[in-house]
This record gives sequence, structure tokens and C-alpha cells, in this order.
Amino acid sequence: MFGIGFQELIIIAIIALLIVGPKKLPDLAKTLGKGFRDFKNATEGVTEDLKDAMKEDEKPKKDDGLKDSLLLKKSETEEAKNDAAGREAGKP
Repeated sequence: MFGIGFQELIIIAIIALLIVGPKKLPDLAKTLGKGFRDFKNATEGVTEDLKDAMKEDEKPKKDDGLKDSLLLKKSETEEAKNDAAGREAGKP
């Protein structure tokens, strides 16, 4: 938990007890817990938004790649037709 050991937590609790007092310590703990929970929820939301944005950017542009491959196949097909027509015309 945050790299803090049990002994450090006890020392922090004793200092908080001395500074805040026994009557206000539960309210302070509740407020701190709520603050940490809200902060965690906010950071998780931002993390999810960033992951979604990165996924959108990583999607390949299928249309551009598909158009390029279709144009390449079309030109190859036309070349093959022209070659075949030229060979047939050259036959006696």
C-alpha cells in the first residue's frame, strides 16, 4: 500500500490522533477515504478515455488499403489481357 509499512501507518495514526483529536479523527478518515475514492474514479475514467482514443487511432484505414489493392489488381488484369490479345494477334 503506497510503499508504507505497518510501523509507518501506526506512527501516522498516532500523529493524526494527537493533531486532530479523538472526536474528529473518524470524520477526517471518512473524508480522506471519500477523497481517495473520488480521485481513483476520476483517474480510471481518464485512463479509459485515453485507451478508447488510442484504439480509434490504431484502427487501420481499411478503405485506403482496399482501394490500393483493387487498383493494383485491376492494372495487373488489364496488362494480362493486353499481353494475351497481343499474342493472339501475332499468331498466323
